[in-house]
Parts: sequence; C-alpha cells; structure tokens
Amino acid sequence: MAQTKASKATAGLRGASWDPADLLPDTSFAPVNLPTHDGASCTGILAKRSGEKVALLGMHPREFLATHYVVPEILKLGAAIMMQAPRSTGNDLRLEHERAILDVAAGVKFLRDEGYEKIVLMGNSGGASLFAFYIQQAVKAPEDRLTRSPGGRPVPLAEADMPPVDGLIMTAPHPGQGVLLMNCIDPSVADEDDAMSRDPSLFPFAEENGFKMPRDSSSYAPDFVARYRDAQKARVQRLDDWAKGVVATRVSARKAFKETLEMDQLIASGHTPIKTIWRTDADLRCFDLSLDPSPRKYGSLWGPNPLVSNFGSVGFGRLVTAESWLSTWSGLSSNASMAKTLPDVKVPTLMLTYDGDNSLFPSDADEIFSQIAATDKQRASAPGNHHGIPIDKDAPNGRAIMGQHMEKWLAERFL
Repeated sequence: MAQTKASKATAGLRGASWDPADLLPDTSFAPVNLPTHDGASCTGILAKRSGEKVALLGMHPREFLATHYVVPEILKLGAAIMMQAPRSTGNDLRLEHERAILDVAAGVKFLRDEGYEKIVLMGNSGGASLFAFYIQQAVKAPEDRLTRSPGGRPVPLAEADMPPVDGLIMTAPHPGQGVLLMNCIDPSVADEDDAMSRDPSLFPFAEENGFKMPRDSSSYAPDFVARYRDAQKARVQRLDDWAKGVVATRVSARKAFKETLEMDQLIASGHTPIKTIWRTDADLRCFDLSLDPSPRKYGSLWGPNPLVSNFGSVGFGRLVTAESWLSTWSGLSSNASMAKTLPDVKVPTLMLTYDGDNSLFPSDADEIFSQIAATDKQRASAPGNHHGIPIDKDAPNGRAIMGQHMEKWLAERFL
C-alpha cells in the first residue's frame, strides 16, 4: 500500500494511531450512539466515503481505538469501518465479557440496520478474543447461550439480538485476557495483600534463578520454567478461590437478610470489594529470549524494565472485582479464552501477527491458529512489535505489510 511522506516519517512514533495525512479527502466521520440490549450505551465512530457495501467493526474490550492505524487503509479499499468504544473503557472493575459481547451486538446490529451487506469483525489484541466469544455465542440457538457470567450474574444473551457476521480478522491476537495474564502473572507473590512479598525460589528477577537485566538475555533452567508455570496456575486458582468466596458471601448475606431483615446482612449483600492484583508482568519469555524464540526485543508490552512494570501501578488486571476477575482476567474461569471459543468460529478468518510481538509468542500463535474451526482460514505475519512499530532501525513498516495482507484477503472474499 502506498504511504505518504508524512506517514513514513512518523510511522514509528504514533503508537497504535493513524496519521491524518493518510486519510482520503472525501472521508467522513460520524459519531454513533449504540444502545445495548441490557440498557447500557456505547459510542462508535463510523468512517466512510460513499456507496460502501461492506463494513468492518473494530473494538477492544477495554480501550477505544478510534484512530486505529488500519482505518485509512480500509477506507481506501472501498469498505466502511466503525471503531467502537466498549462500555468499560479503561475500567477493569466493570468488565465482564458476557456483557461486553452485548456491546458488540449493538455495533453489529447498527451496521446491519444501516444496510451494509457484509460485516467483518476486526479484533486487535484483546479485541480478537472478544469477537471470537461474540461469534461463538451468536451462532448458538438462543436457548443454548450462556445465562450467567462466571461470577454468577444473570446475562440476557438468550433474549438479545446477536446478528451473525461474515468474517473475522484477528490482528496481534492473544489466547484471551485471562490466559495472557496467567502467562505473565508473577507466581512468587507470597501474600496478595503485600506487593513486596515473595517466595525466593520462584522470584523471576533473581540472578540465582537465571535473571539478567537488559541488554543480556536471562537464562532460566527448564526445571525452573516448569515450576514457575505450575505456580502461575496455582496463584490464579487462589485468586479464583478468593473471587468465588466473595460472591458466595454476598449470596449468603442476601439469603440471610430475607430471613432476618438485619441491616448488617443487607450491607454485606451489597458490598463489592475491589482488589489490587500486584505483579502481573512477569512472563519469562519476555526476559529469556531463548524461550519460544522470535525476533522480539527484551522486555514486555509495558516496557523494557520488568521491575518497573511488574511492581508499578500500571499493568494487566491491576484493579478488579470478583466478577471482573472471573469473567475477564482468570485464565481458569473466563469464558472468553480462544481455546473455548475458536472451535465454534467457522466464518472466514484471517489471523495476522507481528514477528517481534512480546505478548503473542510463536507457540501461542500456532495454538490459536490450530483452534480456528473455519475451513477458510489464513495466516500471515509482518515485522514489528505488538503494535506493528519497527523493532529495529530501518526495518520495513510492518503495518503497511499487514495492510496488504488484509487488502488481499478482503478483496478475494467481500469486495
């Protein structure tokens, strides 16, 4: 795909956003209100030119990717694209994927009502697992859809209008928010209420366990890696037990109040603890580049210094409720893992990955692709990090290459 001089000059500086210089002059943007079946409301930005019959819908469960870098390229192809905000933008406290797919349903319904003949979902990173979950539930008979979230909340999926879609593009996907977190959670935490507590035998940043600061790659022994992975699952299980205990306490208090009408029971039935999940950026593959090797650089999605990102205030699933933990961030309980949903995804699917991604590793990508049930499925890769930004000076623009793969796939099937 052709790029302007401005877009070439700023390609490595824009994060996940497009350059305005890449937009065609006849492009129009329209804000859209998207009411959901359960009474919430989402926002979308519909970008189009004129006369399009195909529309893409892009969304992430926790972010509003209004200026996603693929927007100009999709418009050049002759398709419209709507980037949608979820109801829980930047808010893990409310994020339950069983509700988030009602947001997706609102977006798909709007595009159907607008008259678009073909709708393709374009999921970036966590948006890919969100859309796979939507497709899984949308293709089921209403009576076979989920009725409750993992935290026990009723979800009206059976009554909701969940229109089918015609295709799925997954860009830099990962195995699901929960599995992603389980792969990078620090299992050496000895006390969930003490961010500094640690079991030295599992601490990933100890030299005696194989750790080295950049620029040297760490080197973890196979037995340490095996113990570490087992301990990660054990920590997630402990957090699941906490979350389920919170839900059980609330349910018990609600039942007790109906019998006693005591104020304390009423208060307990409504209390929703907020928990800080410390140290969630410690996937060994980010620091030992010999594990699941790829052209990636040392460090994680959050940066090159693991001590800052693992112990700092910003990270995956940092603040959660019991319900949002179980639905979104638990690699054991979440319904939105690719392993659970992709066997029901049978629409044409394109999976696009970046070879230097430090949140999607080669073995994960292989597993994700193998799980897709569609007979029409393709896979392609481009250089770059998780956002397609070059990881080496003078490296090719991975986003442009990714756009070319997307253009060819869409043209062959929908345009």
